[in-house]
Amino acid sequence: MPGGRLTQQERQQIALGLADGLAYAEIARRLERPTSTVTREVMRNGGPTAYRADLAHRATERRAHRRRQAAPAPHDAKTPPQAHGRDAEAVREYEETLTTVFIQSGTPKMMARVMACLMTSDTGSLSASELVQRLQVSPASVSKAITFLESQGLARRERDERRRERYVIDDDVWYQSMMASVRGTAQVAETARQGVGILGPDSPAAARLENVARFLDFVSESLARAAGQAREVLHTKPGAPADAAAAPRPER
Repeated sequence: MPGGRLTQQERQQIALGLADGLAYAEIARRLERPTSTVTREVMRNGGPTAYRADLAHRATERRAHRRRQAAPAPHDAKTPPQAHGRDAEAVREYEETLTTVFIQSGTPKMMARVMACLMTSDTGSLSASELVQRLQVSPASVSKAITFLESQGLARRERDERRRERYVIDDDVWYQSMMASVRGTAQVAETARQGVGILGPDSPAAARLENVARFLDFVSESLARAAGQAREVLHTKPGAPADAAAAPRPER
């Protein structure tokens, strides 16, 4: 299996595979590369619809050049130790990939970076100073990002034993975020339905709004039901049977 960084020829093959509608796993199989390598390469270079082999190759060379220029000394105290035998470079690249995926899904860049940091932290929580150090950004940028993530139900604040504020992304935050999305969708449905009477029940515009409301009602109700049934998965220890974890809790 080839090792090291992707070559320009391999990037061209990735671009051709994307153009043919191939899945990342199939492209990776043809290149004899891990699927994660292909996924990371595509997502950090514009995503599946905007990936260009030549641009991706030049961008990778620029990133490598910047890292060589900014590389800290081997014993630089600012470099955090890696637990569990992790490869520091692999962790950094994974955080970049995760950040890119969040950005592709609509999360603003700084908010995506903070979220990726919290998700890859073993404790699931970091202080403002820790985020500032890890991301090399200003405290104001961190504060703004946390405020946004809180508004989306993706993070919360808490105080530690020293009364210091910490930012947390725990297991249940995904359920809470999903339910916030359900409430937002339901509100759009209700607002669409209000327009039916205003525009006249027999008008094409009213019919359109009614259909939108019915569609969103169905989606929000289905999503709420599925999230409730699957909530236990978020609290299941690794290795537990997936079917048992996903089974709905009995009604009381």
